Amino acid sequence: MWFSFWRSRDRFSLDQLRYLADQLSKVQIVNDVNKDFVIEALRSIAELITYGDQHDPSFFEFFMEKQVVGEFVRVLKLSRTISIPLQLLQTVSIMIQNLRSEHAIYYMFSNEHMNYLITYPFDFRNEELLSYYISFLRAISGKLNKNTISLLVKTHNDEIVSFPLYVEAIRFAFHEESMVRTAVRTVTLNVYHVGDECVNRYIASAPHTDYFSNLVSFFRNQCMDLNRLVSETLKNPGPDSTTAIVAAVDEIEDNLYYFSDVISAGIPDVGRLITDSILMLLIFPILLPSLRLLDVNDVQSGVVTSLYLLCCILRIVKIKDLANTIVVALFYPLEALATVSRGKVNGYISGRGFTSVTQEPDNDNIGKCNAELLTVNVPNPSSSPSFLSESMSEDICSSSSLALREVLLGYVRKGTDVQVLGSLSVLATLLQTKELDESMLDRLGILPQRKQHKKQLLQALVGEASGEEQLFSSENSLLKDGGGCELDVYLEKIKEQYGLSSLSSDFITSPRVPRFQVLDALVSLFCRSNISAETLWDGGWLLRHLLPYSEAEFNTQHLELLKDSYKNSATALVKEVRGLWPDLLITVLCNEWRKCKRAMESSYPPKEPKCILFPSQMLSSEEDIPEGSSFAAGERMHESVKVFVVLHQLQIFTLGRPLPEQPLIYPPGDLPANSRFQTSGLDMSGPKPGTEVSLVNAVPCRIAFERGKERHFCFLAISAGTSGWLLLAEELPLKKPYGLVRVAAPLAGCNPRIDDKHPRWLHLRIRPSSLPLLDPSKFNAHGKLKTKAFVDGRWTLAFRDEESCKSALSMILEEINFLSDEVHRRLKPLVNLETTLDLTDSSTCDSEDSSSHTTPPNLMQGF
Repeated sequence: MWFSFWRSRDRFSLDQLRYLADQLSKVQIVNDVNKDFVIEALRSIAELITYGDQHDPSFFEFFMEKQVVGEFVRVLKLSRTISIPLQLLQTVSIMIQNLRSEHAIYYMFSNEHMNYLITYPFDFRNEELLSYYISFLRAISGKLNKNTISLLVKTHNDEIVSFPLYVEAIRFAFHEESMVRTAVRTVTLNVYHVGDECVNRYIASAPHTDYFSNLVSFFRNQCMDLNRLVSETLKNPGPDSTTAIVAAVDEIEDNLYYFSDVISAGIPDVGRLITDSILMLLIFPILLPSLRLLDVNDVQSGVVTSLYLLCCILRIVKIKDLANTIVVALFYPLEALATVSRGKVNGYISGRGFTSVTQEPDNDNIGKCNAELLTVNVPNPSSSPSFLSESMSEDICSSSSLALREVLLGYVRKGTDVQVLGSLSVLATLLQTKELDESMLDRLGILPQRKQHKKQLLQALVGEASGEEQLFSSENSLLKDGGGCELDVYLEKIKEQYGLSSLSSDFITSPRVPRFQVLDALVSLFCRSNISAETLWDGGWLLRHLLPYSEAEFNTQHLELLKDSYKNSATALVKEVRGLWPDLLITVLCNEWRKCKRAMESSYPPKEPKCILFPSQMLSSEEDIPEGSSFAAGERMHESVKVFVVLHQLQIFTLGRPLPEQPLIYPPGDLPANSRFQTSGLDMSGPKPGTEVSLVNAVPCRIAFERGKERHFCFLAISAGTSGWLLLAEELPLKKPYGLVRVAAPLAGCNPRIDDKHPRWLHLRIRPSSLPLLDPSKFNAHGKLKTKAFVDGRWTLAFRDEESCKSALSMILEEINFLSDEVHRRLKPLVNLETTLDLTDSSTCDSEDSSSHTTPPNLMQGF
């Protein structure tokens, strides 16, 4: 029978379709003998129906008349081999995906054939079969609309009682394979966005609502896995740690975006179900308590992970009730949260400690799902933390009566760098959360000043109170005009729905108190010396957006502290003038000034919250950077510049001055006519190999770049403004005293030293001509070095006598002083804040070929 299948016939003809359908109807059993024919027939029929749908309607008319889909189902029942279900699912999927005719889709979904295939007991132990099945479900969901979806449900008294596509899809919602989970989410979202009221009621009714709480439980499990990864990375950093954390973070954010997409479908009560589940299964029992608990194992992880997750949830899951409830919870002490954590949500009870269990829910929509659910307990405040927590050297988090909002500010004042960055990220995220009412931001102390003034001006214009009283009142109270009503609503709601007790009367304080608390914490941050520059930039961004161009809310102590911190940073900057990288100091300063200004004026913080999960970006380990190397010194210089820049810009900001586009420094000065650079005959572009140079000031020497191959050169050290070079030139016998440059190296950072045992030997360190950290190609996406071994070079020059060696040393030191003095001079107006504010905006960071500038004598004194 099946051999006649191969006889010559027009491949894309109705006759071919008739022949295939007739041969398929004659199949009475499917085994190893005829399975190849059946597979080819199924594949060819799908190809012909797809072709006919686009070119000839008679193809599909025949397909319906002969009820070929029924033949598909019959063949499936006869099959004794796995290859037939595989091909059948692929065939039907291809047909559904490619059919354009709405009439054809109606036929495919009618007669219960699709529901039969959906509920058929396939052997899903075969991973390939599961993949085809999930693709089949996704293909069906892609054709759903308000008309076609009714063909896939069963109703009773106008209410849906069965929806196999949805029920069978969510069986695999928590499958171990991420591609399967992604496909299931596509199916469910296609269902949700149809907008059919009956389907929505079915989805939002028991027991199907358990799917949403199970989703949050699965998400919570992923959060705990992330925390374990962060904890292990802090204990034992490895090359694969960052990759694993990035993968976990991507998975978590994908889950949150799925929550957001589900909510956007607008199904009644689903947003409330997700909100309640997130709060009761994750926020209240795990994340919030983990912000302040101590761990005897001294592991920094719980706080870091919790801060990141709070930011992530607020940024992605945009539910007003969720955001406002989280904010209100920040005003409660941990002892109050301990009561709500013992509550119950949709049948999930938080017990004692964490236990992972494999549970099969007994409802029909996830009854066959192997989902790993969590039984969660949050201990008493005095016991160990519920979510792996972080050790603190200070007593920021030791009091159970301290509000969580004050804990966040405590981290800003005294926490580690990563805790500070995490707390700032939470505050910045809250500031940007549009779902939050302004009264909430005001009570947190992070309502931007411009919004306060706008509200007060509006009240004055509509006559609710005198304009003067509203605009210049020392209290700025939003409660006077009812602005605190939203806060009162959520205080009552959190008490009724989640069992939190009422706040004490101490909470109702002047709105200026929390604002000054935030301001005081930020000022304290800028006075700390153990915080990275990038974290300070985040603090500067927050301060800049809370207080745009105003010193009115800074008290005298704040201003003095900021000024002292600025002076310390200026002192550290001046020290770099005599360091290893003075030739790049001004270049780095100009670059970082522009970056910092853009960061401060941006709508978003400089760093994403996920950055807190990774180790410090640039301060690499000694294994990568040996102690005392020029690269380590370059990192320190770069860090000092960034700290100085942000503190300098904050000084200008607090004084109410606009930030200039460039740092206010002097342009290059004229070179002395008798300098070594001038007499060398080089131009300002610097020496290049093969360049002719005068050797009037050069000193003969010998050096071996390869073992046993000593060469004779003339050594010369020269400087031009803020640049300088060490030159080795070969003398031109026919053109004395000139030679050709063979080797050039940076002058700065050469650290010249005469050998203790051989007074004719001069040791020089040869550092890179540029900072590797300024080259993005040398770092990965998270700021870690792609390669190790940034090692300084070494020269040992041998001179003919001790006097020549000392002469060379003296020449090097003299040129280094010339270079450093020029850098010193150009930075004078910048480190003198009063001078900076007095200078006009015309003073900019000029290029090295700018015209000369005469330094005012009063600025040269005492610097």
